[in-house]
Amino acid sequence: MFKIMGLDIGTKRIGVALSDYLHVTAVPNTCVDRQPENKAVETIVKIASENRVKQIVIGLPLNMDGSKGNQAKDCEKFAKYLSGFDIIYEDERLTSDLAEERLRERKVDFRKNKGLVDIESACIILEQYLSKLN
Repeated sequence: MFKIMGLDIGTKRIGVALSDYLHVTAVPNTCVDRQPENKAVETIVKIASENRVKQIVIGLPLNMDGSKGNQAKDCEKFAKYLSGFDIIYEDERLTSDLAEERLRERKVDFRKNKGLVDIESACIILEQYLSKLN
């Protein structure tokens, strides 16, 4: 039994979500500061190890035409530091908008804590992947 991790990798923060062991639900976990990058990688690997993660689903911020821009290439570069895990890329276009909408529906004020949006985005990315599995 293992969990799957979802990551929303931004330039400042990385949202983290985890699946349950049945790979049905995505649960918010934490937000990790991106800098310094080696510390961010260390924190993510630690969370993954503690939760028996084998697969990491990384949101790939493609351009609206489906091409890879600088942000997508940056995510792929960061993923190379996560050796030892099965890395899966999931199209994350518009997840931040959906994350903000979900938080507003729950009456969560995220304006002063953008990390909440990153965590919710990681959940959406992971949910998209899990829905394809089930």
